[in-house]
Amino acid sequence: MNFSFRKAIGGALLVGGTAIGAGMLALPVVTAMGGFLPATVIYLICWLFSACTGLLLLEVCIWMPNNANIISMAHHLLGPVGKMAAWILYIFLFYCLTIAYVDGGGGFVVSLFGGKIPHFLGLLIFSAIFGIFVYMGTKMVDRVNFILMIGLALSFFVFVVLGFTNVKLSYLTQMHWMPAFLALPVMFTSFSYQGIVPSLTTYLGRHPKMIRFAILVGTSLPFLGYILWEYLILGLIPVEGPHGLLQAESMGQTAIQPLRKIFPYSPIYVTGQFFSFFALTTSFLGVTLGLLDFLSDGLRIAKVGLRKVFLCLLIYIPPIIIAAVNPGIFLKALGYAGGVGCALLLGLMPIVMVWVGRYYKGYSELNCQLFGGKAMLGILTIFVLFELVIEFTKEFFI
Repeated sequence: MNFSFRKAIGGALLVGGTAIGAGMLALPVVTAMGGFLPATVIYLICWLFSACTGLLLLEVCIWMPNNANIISMAHHLLGPVGKMAAWILYIFLFYCLTIAYVDGGGGFVVSLFGGKIPHFLGLLIFSAIFGIFVYMGTKMVDRVNFILMIGLALSFFVFVVLGFTNVKLSYLTQMHWMPAFLALPVMFTSFSYQGIVPSLTTYLGRHPKMIRFAILVGTSLPFLGYILWEYLILGLIPVEGPHGLLQAESMGQTAIQPLRKIFPYSPIYVTGQFFSFFALTTSFLGVTLGLLDFLSDGLRIAKVGLRKVFLCLLIYIPPIIIAAVNPGIFLKALGYAGGVGCALLLGLMPIVMVWVGRYYKGYSELNCQLFGGKAMLGILTIFVLFELVIEFTKEFFI
């Protein structure tokens, strides 16, 4: 295996690892009403969309100088209005994700204490413990995240081994196509990785073939993982009933909480709880570290001393307050993140930037990374608008 191929594999793992996170805990809950087969089809569509938008962002990266980020790309191609839109959407997306992960992590802490501490205290404990690692910097987060990722992989493997023998195929026969599409906002979040494409471009030496390989292989990993996860959870937990997935959705819970009632003394629940913890914490660390760097750069506040403390308070205090006032906001916050933030920033923005770059700025199509021209860009735009309609319909009419 030569050095270039090893780097491309590393890039693919980076893409897959960025996409796979705590959103995985919500997927079986929000897709339960649709059923396994419709969910699999929607996963396929989202996978193709995420791969296409990643390739579009790669095309923009090739046009731009090395180390350019999404904000500078939007400014260069779309002007000050585009830059402001990207800035606002970035903040919106990362705060929605932080709210979701704080709420989920706080709920885990509360369950760890047997429900004997208030929800607000659980939020504080979770944010304080893991927020300290973020305050200590990237190097510390990298070390902690490495350990947590090992735990994530091991717990998922054990959960798969234990779960397969308990799957009830009768649970997987439900099929309703319209409700399946209502899961699109959370799916958008769960397939989101596009923000790392600029870093990936630099890491892989701006070699388009290597980067395309990393994007296409890397996005395949969550696609396959989500289908396996969907099969297990929908095959272990009934959709309806007192401890079913629909009840979990109505209470804003993850897919793990119903396991406690259905398999109360089984290692299936314990392993699932461990997986939930690792998924939440790895996502929490990555998102809040990125938000810390973004706010430091955007607000021109150095990450030193009391100024760094101020930045951390700015990151954690608002989500703690929002999650405390709205317990069980996990699913709703993920829906906002995917339905609005991911759809516009990581979905529509690359499409618009490529359209402007190709057809108004006159950038050569020799570096075109996605076939189909204007027709393909139009199809992708329609899909984003369709997803936005679903999000607003869920919010105001359902």
